[in-house]
Amino acid sequence: MIIVREIKKMQKISDEKRREGKIIGFVPTMGALHEGHLELIRTARKKTDFVVVSIFVNPIQFGPKEDYRDYPRDEEGDFEKCKREGVDCVFVPHVGEMYEENFSTYVEVEGLTEGLCGKYRPGHFRGVTTVVAKLFNIVRPHLAFFGWKDAQQLLVIKRMTRDLNFDIEVVGVETVREKDGLAMSSRNWYLNEGERKQAPYLYKALLYGKEIIEKGERNAEKLKEEIKKFISKNVPLGKIQYVEIVDIENLKPLKKIKGDIMIALAVFIGKARLIDNIRLKVHDRR
Repeated sequence: MIIVREIKKMQKISDEKRREGKIIGFVPTMGALHEGHLELIRTARKKTDFVVVSIFVNPIQFGPKEDYRDYPRDEEGDFEKCKREGVDCVFVPHVGEMYEENFSTYVEVEGLTEGLCGKYRPGHFRGVTTVVAKLFNIVRPHLAFFGWKDAQQLLVIKRMTRDLNFDIEVVGVETVREKDGLAMSSRNWYLNEGERKQAPYLYKALLYGKEIIEKGERNAEKLKEEIKKFISKNVPLGKIQYVEIVDIENLKPLKKIKGDIMIALAVFIGKARLIDNIRLKVHDRR
């Protein structure tokens, strides 16, 4: 496994692999790798010839009061996990390598970034799309793999890739969960024992919402209120940031629940901000 810290060296390796006819798969991460990341890597391993994982805690996607300095980091542990999964190359740039002095160019996707997490984290998605565009130009992959847990991020990256004509296929990989249903996340590290016991109820709240839809509810506001009540009852340590029902194509909030939809939520439990979602195809009631 090659470990690369310089942009020019990473580009040179990718160019060589392309000349050899290798299909490059890319998994961008912020490290603190867990089973969710490893599933992305395994999917990339199956579909491509040369797998690159990036580990970079991207400062420009964090707000001033967010957890950039405290974000979990475990470089050696990450290298071991990558090695075990057969990763070919790990790209680990320093902040100064990615953002030289006087860096002043940003990539921004409009529309899809305005609701859900974007509403509460101004500038976050601009930071995400900027770093991913840079990583695409550095790693030069054929396929890039992102998880559906961060559904808004995945859809924003897909839109950016299409709009800017990157010759890259963005592949969405299903959310990996703990046995009790909690979506895997590096931020789960922040949870203490009591918080961890309550966290699985976020996924149960989504399933409860699905059950209500299956019983015939089509009013989005009523459904949101029922899900919020469920969270308030079962996650007393939680603070709800949002519960939304949106159209999966444009991420606009729905009044009537129909078509391809997503129920998405963000809840603070202690210092951890946890997000989760489920996607459904909902038919009109007859």
